[in-house]
Amino acid sequence: MDKTSLTILGCHSSIPTEKFYPTAQILEMKGAFFLIDCGEGTQVQLRKAKIKFNKIVHIFISHLHGDHFFGLIGLLSTFHLLGREKSVYIYAPKGLKEIIDVHFKWSYTRLKFCIDHIELSSKKLEKIMETEKVEVYTIPLKHRIYTNGFLFKEKPCHRKLNMKEIKKISSIKIEDYKNLQLGKDFRTKEGRIIPNYQLTLDPPKILSYAFCSDTSYYFPIIEQIKYVDLLYHESTFLKKEEDRAIKTGHSTANQAACIAKKAQVKKLLLGHYSNRFPNFKAFEEEAKEIFDNVEASEPLKTYYLDE
Repeated sequence: MDKTSLTILGCHSSIPTEKFYPTAQILEMKGAFFLIDCGEGTQVQLRKAKIKFNKIVHIFISHLHGDHFFGLIGLLSTFHLLGREKSVYIYAPKGLKEIIDVHFKWSYTRLKFCIDHIELSSKKLEKIMETEKVEVYTIPLKHRIYTNGFLFKEKPCHRKLNMKEIKKISSIKIEDYKNLQLGKDFRTKEGRIIPNYQLTLDPPKILSYAFCSDTSYYFPIIEQIKYVDLLYHESTFLKKEEDRAIKTGHSTANQAACIAKKAQVKKLLLGHYSNRFPNFKAFEEEAKEIFDNVEASEPLKTYYLDE
C-alpha cells in the first residue's frame, strides 16, 4: 500500500533561482496525488521527481501572488499538448479562472480536457472536497490578499479482518465480514457473543496534513490544525527581520515553531524562504529553539507522514 507522503517541488519565495523554485508540492494520500500551489518551474520539478502528470487531478492554489501560481498555465498547456482528456479540478480564489481563460482565449487554444473551477471564499474552516478516502478543508490565513491554507485528512478506515482467528469459528461466513469490519461483535448460532476485537485488528492510523502559506503569525489557525501529523508553515524570514515579516504579511521561523507548539502537531516543516537567506538550515536552527521536531524543507525531498 502506498504511504502518505509530501514531495516538495519548490520551497522558496518570490523569485526562482538557478537552484530553487517557488512554492509547489505534491501530497500523495490514499492513492491520490494533490498538487498544492504551482509556482514557476513546477512541471520541471515534477519531471525530476518522476511524478506522472496524468496522476494530478486536483490542484489547490492558496492565493494569487505569482510565486504560487505562475507555473499553472504552463502545466495546463503541457497537459493539453500531451493529449490529456481527464478533467482537472482547480480550487482557488476568485480571479484565477479569468486569468486562465484570457490566456487560452488569446493563444487560440481549445483544451482537450475540461477544467472545473471551484472558487473559494472561505472565512472559516470549510470542507471543499472529498473522495471516498480523503477530505480537504480550507484554512483561512492572514496575508496581504485573500489566502487559504489547506487541511487534508484521511477518512477513518474499516477494521482489518484477523483471518487467523476468524478461521477458528466455522459459523462465520463471508457475508459476516462487512459487519466485522464495521466493528460489530459476532453472535454464534448458540448465542455466544465474540467481541469484535478478538476477530479484527486495528485499522491504520488516520493521517492529516496542513499547508499554511502565505500567512502572518496568526493564532486563529491553531484550533484548525491541532494534532496534525505534518504541518507545513511558511517561514519567510528569521526572527531578526520580524518587522519586515509583519509589514509583508509573512512569518518568521520562530513564529512558525510557536504555532506548531501551540497546535501540538507531530512534525513541523518550514518553507517559503526569502532569498536573503542562502542557508535555509538557519531557519531550522531558529525553530528548534521552540519546537524540537522540525525540519527545513528541501527541493525534491519526500516526507512521510507516518514517520
